[in-house]
Amino acid sequence: MSSLSCHRYDAMTRACQPYGLTWTSRHGQLSVMTENTDAILSLLPARLKEARRGQGLSLDAVAKLSGVSRSMVSQIERGESSPTIATLWNLTRALQVDFAGLLEDDPSDQIEVLRAADVPSIENRGAGCTIRILSPPEDAGRHEVYELRFAQNGVLDSQAHRRGAREHLTVIAGALTVTSGGSSQEIGAGDTARYAADVPHRIASERPARAFLVVQDA
Repeated sequence: MSSLSCHRYDAMTRACQPYGLTWTSRHGQLSVMTENTDAILSLLPARLKEARRGQGLSLDAVAKLSGVSRSMVSQIERGESSPTIATLWNLTRALQVDFAGLLEDDPSDQIEVLRAADVPSIENRGAGCTIRILSPPEDAGRHEVYELRFAQNGVLDSQAHRRGAREHLTVIAGALTVTSGGSSQEIGAGDTARYAADVPHRIASERPARAFLVVQDA
């Protein structure tokens, strides 16, 4: 559990709930509270194997990408071991699959909908700025999508992300001033700013504003 952020744990928990699955606090193990226990659990190993084979990956390749040992990946695919939260998180990211989709009857035919009332938000970053997280948790660190809502004189200050990180900011309403390193630009509704995020950067507003932010390789 210590290797996962709280919002990732919460995301995995929400993904489990529709299927009657839950995580026990001890060692982050998967447990089941449903009448269809065997049917639900039997899907996970098979779907993980299908995802691996669908991408033409060997057990060794998945082990290298996920950091999960080859023997553990094999045991999970055979249904001989129940993965911890951290292990399942690492596997789904390595295979670039969504956990909830693994349990659907036909993942390719599903449309995932995140209702407005269920969008997680962060309000303790910066001042006068609310951040709504629109991208799925498995995309964290690779391709993150946010909605930003600024109050008057709102500011979002960010430290440098990892080398090569970039941000794409599109203003939906109002105007914003973007600072990246030593450069600053003011952009208005409909404008998009693309800039380096591997240096300290800031987004600020004089009046209420709303924008979408895409963060790559954070």
